[in-house]
Amino acid sequence: MNDVSRPEARFADGIAFVDGDYVPIAEAKLPLLDYGFLRSDACQDTISVWKGQYFRREDHIDRFERSCQRLRFTSPHTRAQIRDILDRCCALTGFESAYLQMIMTRGCPPIGQRDIRKAVNRFQLFCLRYVWIASPEVQERGLNAMVSEVRRVPPQSVDPEVKHYHWLDFDMALFSAYDQGYETVLLTDFDGNVAEGPGFNVFAVKEGELLTPEGNVLDGMTRRTVFELASELNLKARLAKISPQALQGADEVFFSSTAGGIMPVSMLDKKAIGDGRPGPTTLRLRSLYWSKREAGWHGTPVNYSIGMAAAKAS
Repeated sequence: MNDVSRPEARFADGIAFVDGDYVPIAEAKLPLLDYGFLRSDACQDTISVWKGQYFRREDHIDRFERSCQRLRFTSPHTRAQIRDILDRCCALTGFESAYLQMIMTRGCPPIGQRDIRKAVNRFQLFCLRYVWIASPEVQERGLNAMVSEVRRVPPQSVDPEVKHYHWLDFDMALFSAYDQGYETVLLTDFDGNVAEGPGFNVFAVKEGELLTPEGNVLDGMTRRTVFELASELNLKARLAKISPQALQGADEVFFSSTAGGIMPVSMLDKKAIGDGRPGPTTLRLRSLYWSKREAGWHGTPVNYSIGMAAAKAS
């Protein structure tokens, strides 16, 4: 796939918007004393661009604003300004298919103080080429995953509806999965039911019905999209408590994420799901997802021309 013309070679690997400036991704920096770094006091939301179109851009900005509100952040940028920053990042890189992450951090309280009310909140954004949790080649055969005994951060501690950076549980579970030869991992909640994985939701297909964990998970944008696609295909879909054993016994399993769309799982805990290949329901949903995206469903065209004009004027 060819990207649109790239006006600045220094952004060939990606770009970041930091402190009002656009810098090559490798040069982006965060102050050491920012609580986003020191205390994981931050939130984010990630928008994808495919063939020149944002997917659910306004829905992502809505969720980002909700996360900021719940964490009591005040954005230094308006919604219109954020849209402009998104366009400018796409224009400066020339990426036709991209992965853009909006970030809000607490900022730095005055040195020697811990009163978080005195911190000035900071907005950052970066743009990379489109990121895949599982490449199209891996998706053709299906992922090999495991269910970890590591528990996801409970909702009583951290609101799962906030897209946050509390990932040590994910990271430690991933190390264990990699050590055992798996490609990725799912975490469980404190009742022992399946929750979510690092950056994705999970669905089980059982007797033609779609099931996805009902609690302690992010309301993923692609998860929401799967429900819409299921309705279009006259498939029943609902929230449910799903034990690891029930997931192992599903007819099909797939993950959903902005970074990769709908991703089949063929092996779970060293056991084949179904016949060990991506299942027909998963493939129907995946095909419909990508065909509708390419047709402009939930799409907003990237305004490369305005982004370029604004960049040259700055």
